[in-house]
This record gives sequence, C-alpha cells and structure tokens, in this order.
Amino acid sequence: MTDPIAAIIIGRNEGDRLPRGLASLQGVARVIYVDSGSTDGSQDAALAAGAEVVALDMTRQFTAARARNAGLDHLRSTGSRPAFVQFMDGDCELQAGWLAAAAAVLEADAGLGVVFGRRRERFPEATIYNRFCDWEWDVPVGEARSCGGDALMRMDALDAIGGYNPGLIAGEEPEMCVRLRAAGWAIQRIDHEMTLHDAAMTRFGQFWSRARRAGHAWAEGAYLHGARPERHSVPEMRKALIWGIAVPFMIFALALATGPIALVLLAVYPTRAIRFGLREGGTAEAWERALLLSIGKFPEALGVVEFHVRRLVGRPRGLIEYK
Repeated sequence: MTDPIAAIIIGRNEGDRLPRGLASLQGVARVIYVDSGSTDGSQDAALAAGAEVVALDMTRQFTAARARNAGLDHLRSTGSRPAFVQFMDGDCELQAGWLAAAAAVLEADAGLGVVFGRRRERFPEATIYNRFCDWEWDVPVGEARSCGGDALMRMDALDAIGGYNPGLIAGEEPEMCVRLRAAGWAIQRIDHEMTLHDAAMTRFGQFWSRARRAGHAWAEGAYLHGARPERHSVPEMRKALIWGIAVPFMIFALALATGPIALVLLAVYPTRAIRFGLREGGTAEAWERALLLSIGKFPEALGVVEFHVRRLVGRPRGLIEYK
C-alpha cells in the first residue's frame, strides 16, 4: 500500500469488543476512536491501544453519522491527511488482508470512492436474528449503489460531498452514497472478507426495533432523494406500506363489510413466505428468513409512518436502538 490509511471507529460501552476491534486495525497509519458517552472505560482502552480519542459532545442529539463526521474533522485538523479512511463500528473486527486488498482496488481506479467486502456475523449460530443479519449483509459482488457502516473510502470523495448527513438517525451510508454517485464516484463490493460483527440479537423485541429503524431510514431516504431518477428507498418503503398496512387494512375492512370469512385472505402472508422459502432452497435458514421477512413488514411500516408523522408535527425522532 503506497498511500497512508486511517481508521475511524465509533462506539459506546463496547466492552471487550472494542480492544479486539482496535487490535485488528493493523497497517493503519492513524486510528481515531470516537466515543459517544461510554461509562465502561472504553476511552482509556482506546488510548491504551494507541488510538486518538475524540469524545463526542453528548449535549446534542447523537447519531452515528455525527460521530463519523467528528472523526473526519479530527483527521482534517490534526496530523497527516490520509488518502483512504476505513470506517468501522466498535462491535466489529477487521479481517486479515482486507486493507491491502481494498486499498489496491481503490489505487487501481481513481473513479472509485468506496470499496467494501463481506461483513459477517460473529455468532450466526446463536440466534435466528443473528443469522438473518448475516444473510442481509451478503450483497452481490460488483458495482453497488450503497455500502454499510464498514467500508474503505477515499478521502477526496468524502471531502467532495461534505461527509455524512449528521441529522440522520439511520440509513446514513446509503444516503451518503446517493450523493457520492451524483458527484461521479463509484461504489464497489469486492469478493473479500472484510469484518466480523457482533449483532448480539437475542430477543424478538430487538428484531422489531431494528426493522422499525429500517422503515424510518427508508422513509427519510425517500423524502430526501426519492424523486426520479434516483428513487432512493422508494421501492423498500412502498413494500413496507403495502404489506405492513394497506393489505391488512383492506382485508379487515372487507371482513367488517362482508363477514369474518374474508379473513381467509390473510393467508396471503404465509403463502408469500412459503414462496420465498421454496425459492431460497427450502432449507431451515430459508424458512427462518421467510418468516422474519414477512413479520418485518409490520415494524417497517410503523417506522415509515412514524417518520412522516413526526416530520409533519416538527418533532424529529431520536435514535431507534436495538441493543
């Protein structure tokens, strides 16, 4: 790697996961840890690991986007300016060989703004929800429209668009990628292991909150960039509203008008789940995904509605956390 790489890792009360993540950042010129009010000694652990620590101002509304911007501001105002920045959450661990592989791709193509790889769940065997996360992260290799929270990014590209939108409580990377692509930068997913992530999802309530947050992110993304030709998040938002609100509303309205026999139409939900499970191979994991995808439309729709209601009354939503 001929160009220096910096890393920005954000977290709060990550416990043993933070030292493990910091230790995995080998071959990085500078490591910036942005802490959002930890009380478990995370800042001391980061300093002991050689990281530069930025304590986020917690008198203002926290967002992951604001924390990442704080890391970028620190890079710009102190020390050497890197060519590339590896972003990572505090509950993640970088995989061996990732930085060299990703940096080589960025160096070979000056038009690439972002490169990301395979994020994996550390404990997929633990719960159905962890396995679902691992499946969601396995996106196709090649040119992509967006990335997630773990990615190697070109500093020039970040500077060109002003970094993250600090007001977003979720969906900050896809929104930023809309602006990157509009500015002419490309995003690519390469076939290489990138990070291990500890989702730590053990309860249905966590899954529900995570899906509600996704709905909120889709609604806000569509509000910001839903016009043609981008149509950002519009298909996802529409599916959530159709299957989470419109279809059940019509079925129950029909039942009120014609009798309870109309409730048999609710069978459309297990029918859709069965079709998906069969299409995915009929394995145990395929049936798990089919079930969660079907159930998830209801909290996703709630997230969409909540965003627009709060937007209309002028009361933005705080974080929707699931762990």
